[in-house]
Amino acid sequence: MDSKQIEELLQKYWNCETSLEEEQQLHSYFSSGHVPEPLKETASLFQYFELQKKKSVSDQFGRVLLEKIKPKGRVTNLWQVSLRIAAGVAVLAAAIFFVREEIRKDNTVAVEDTFDDPQKALEETKKAFLIISKGFGKAEHEAKKINMLNEAKDKIQTKENTKTEL
Repeated sequence: MDSKQIEELLQKYWNCETSLEEEQQLHSYFSSGHVPEPLKETASLFQYFELQKKKSVSDQFGRVLLEKIKPKGRVTNLWQVSLRIAAGVAVLAAAIFFVREEIRKDNTVAVEDTFDDPQKALEETKKAFLIISKGFGKAEHEAKKINMLNEAKDKIQTKENTKTEL
């Protein structure tokens, strides 16, 4: 077989368009040992394929595989499966119960927040404003500390700038 035919067959092979007979021709060509230098890499690939075809598994392979797959000491019967299903249903029911309780609590809090007595509403509003006021007081105190640090930094920078200018 000439190199042009081999090149065409290889092109078809790489495009997955060869028939089984054409692939067999390629295998026999590359296993012949008379392969030009540009096709040596492809020849080693086909030789690898041939080598892999010749390999086989041992007779004990199936037995060893089955031993590894087979569960050991775990006998599950209908009673155990039923208990597992019941436990799953119990967990699901408990989760649904707790979620519904949380939703119910959220709805009742919203109802309790509205007041019929204006005096009570005013007292609750004062409490809320007092809490916010304390938060602002703490924030103002912290902001003063930051402002003081910034002023000190500015003084240090101006002193350093005057030293570098001299």
